[in-house]
Amino acid sequence: MRLASLALAAGLLAASPAAAENVRPQDPDSLVRALQGGGYQAKLGVDAVGDPLITSAVEGTTFQIFFYNCTNHKECATVQFHSGYHLNTPVTLEALNGWNRTQRFGRAYLDKVNDPILEMDVDLDDGGVAPLLFIDNLEFWAAILPKFEQLIGYRK
Repeated sequence: MRLASLALAAGLLAASPAAAENVRPQDPDSLVRALQGGGYQAKLGVDAVGDPLITSAVEGTTFQIFFYNCTNHKECATVQFHSGYHLNTPVTLEALNGWNRTQRFGRAYLDKVNDPILEMDVDLDDGGVAPLLFIDNLEFWAAILPKFEQLIGYRK
């Protein structure tokens, strides 16, 4: 988990001061740069309502980063890491409640068709955060995804 942070830190120390600018949701490209600097893939697009959307992956699992509290599909304030699963075997609400009771990071629930969803909010308002802190948050996400996938029977 810390390897991506160390790689990003080394890259930022060698880079120009502009490369170390804060990760801000008002500048979706700053999230893309931080993700790529941390060794993650990142593709910027738009969601169904026209707000920015980044698609990335961790250990073979694709996830999205949704932007929230946007004005005119820009000037967003927060982001959310999101991963949804379509399973043949349903997950019980009891299992997801157990997850939510025991895990600090990552909120789990069943969507309207009873597919399990895992989400984690990150507040980047008021100036954003340093790229290393953004990657640190992403590493929490990367650590809980496999655990969640084991819980729901997606990964053994």
